[in-house]
Amino acid sequence: MGEVITGRTRGGADWTPEFVTELDASTCIGCGRCYKVCPRDVFQLVERGDMVDDDDDFYDDDDEMMVMTIANADDCIGCVSCARVCPKNCHTHQPLAG
Repeated sequence: MGEVITGRTRGGADWTPEFVTELDASTCIGCGRCYKVCPRDVFQLVERGDMVDDDDDFYDDDDEMMVMTIANADDCIGCVSCARVCPKNCHTHQPLAG
């Protein structure tokens, strides 16, 4: 595997983008903060039942709670803004090898 993709900030400091790789729908509360802060439309709101195992006894079958999902992972620029605003720490990120 090659070196990790890096860049520089405007001030000249080294910066390593960390791209979103997962979003835990079982802990997501659907607040929309990540959706609102993302500059690239990476996320999409979906029904929780479409994302979480049906064996989860915590939620009713009638529960139509909405949660975020990663809809356009390839559009992520690695800014990690989504994780910074998430009150439930649902996002997982990692650098990308070039």
